[in-house]
Amino acid sequence: MSGLLLLAGGCLIAITVTVLGALLALASHLPLDALWLALQQQETVFALRLSLYTSLLALALALLFGTLAGYLLARRSFPGQALIETLLDLPMVTPPLVAGMGLLFLLGRDAPVGSAMAAAGWHLLFSPAGVILAQTYVATPLIVRSARAAFQAVDPDYAAVAGTLGLTPLWAFLLVEIPMAGRGLLSAAVLGWARALGEFGATLMVAGATRLHTETLPMAVFLNIASGETEVAIACALILLSMAFALLLVIRLLAGGKSAGQGQFQHA
Repeated sequence: MSGLLLLAGGCLIAITVTVLGALLALASHLPLDALWLALQQQETVFALRLSLYTSLLALALALLFGTLAGYLLARRSFPGQALIETLLDLPMVTPPLVAGMGLLFLLGRDAPVGSAMAAAGWHLLFSPAGVILAQTYVATPLIVRSARAAFQAVDPDYAAVAGTLGLTPLWAFLLVEIPMAGRGLLSAAVLGWARALGEFGATLMVAGATRLHTETLPMAVFLNIASGETEVAIACALILLSMAFALLLVIRLLAGGKSAGQGQFQHA
């Protein structure tokens, strides 16, 4: 057993050193003064603002649809549920470029959906609205899965008791089940936001790569690496990594707090 633990420890060290080495190599590629200037450039600031704006809107949409869908999947069984759940999981395993191609063909002017939206004056493709669409598409399945798990951990009898006290099903859902599943839903929101922030492939296909128009942080990294302007690319990459690290840390803290709370409850 000790030999196995030593081997496992060696694997853990190798993985950790590789990840840390890649991060340090990226961070040390530019002098601090050059990095600071790159962080202040108009393109970097625009990409950060657009990423925050679009990802937060995408998160709101994903939470609205994903929470309700996850609640239904947690509380009801219906014919074809396994097929629907498989379809909902598909975006998580499909390459983002493929997902973006599907959205592009769905919303193109020659497609029925795209032509109907164009006639109504809605132009999603190759615009910031297309960025929001792509980010929502990739974030929603994560929130559906996490929300379902969060609601499954809540005993439905609590909502039933609330109903006997005069609450309608909607108010029981909002005032009882949502708060009780709150930690899981918050983790789902953080995870979905992180996924939306880092989205690239589907965004490239749906919104295009136009500087100072549809240029999110991942798009800025791509555009500036392709054009040889590594300073802005590294600055945007470091912003993305810092935000991703912070969001993942929040998820770890939420998970740790949940475990600790459950332990105290069981001990009591």
